[in-house]
Amino acid sequence: MEAVLVHLDAPPRVVNIGVGVHGPAGHTDVFRLPDLWQLHLYRYAADLTVDGTAYAIRPGRVSLVPPATTVRYHYHRDRSEHLYAHLRLPATTGTPRSVPVMQDAGAGLPALNAAMLQAIAAAPTAPGRVTAEVWAALWRVAHLTPPPQSGPHPAMTAAITHIESHLAHPLTVPAVARAAGISHNHLTRLFRAETGGTVVGYIRRRRLERARHLLRESTLSIPAIAATVGIPDLQAFNKACHRELGGSPRTVRRYGGVGGVA
Repeated sequence: MEAVLVHLDAPPRVVNIGVGVHGPAGHTDVFRLPDLWQLHLYRYAADLTVDGTAYAIRPGRVSLVPPATTVRYHYHRDRSEHLYAHLRLPATTGTPRSVPVMQDAGAGLPALNAAMLQAIAAAPTAPGRVTAEVWAALWRVAHLTPPPQSGPHPAMTAAITHIESHLAHPLTVPAVARAAGISHNHLTRLFRAETGGTVVGYIRRRRLERARHLLRESTLSIPAIAATVGIPDLQAFNKACHRELGGSPRTVRRYGGVGGVA
């Protein structure tokens, strides 16, 4: 067993969490949890076998083992500690993700360690906090090793991040391309392949999506909203709302609009 499929779009149910101490009663443990997943963050060196597949445990590595799986630990020291959570995961909610059974937390170790320790500290009094911290830890574990050939092109991610953080400012395709570290033409091709549209169309859509949200959910003035979404000219903002949202800013604020931007 090299990897497991997990569903993380709904929160886990954490049954038990804490600091596991092994070794004093013997250097080998063999067991399984019939109904529960095991999330372990290790602080020691040991050997682990999961359904016949051998793994080397080292400080800073994390394992995720599914229910009804036989595990065999062989400890190198008399006292070996790890942080653990025993939990139930939703069976079919959302898109499954492939997660290695064992991986090195690397640069993600401090955040993962902090989430687990906060969950352990909250266990006696705040079960909701436990769920939140363990859910966050699971998402971190799922992103330690990105699946091969999966997700958007790194330059696409950089471009979208730049656009999303600069919607209130003037944006041009060459400037976005520079922020993404690629050429204007390459960026145009990426957006066409991944969104089916243009960079300019994406910027316009995101500005109007944000405008609709602020018009409907906030009491910000219309000029302030226009400036916040990067269309400070009120006449241009009014035209954009009519074109994309199906009515004037005041109409959208009152009725929600009828345009294509959801």
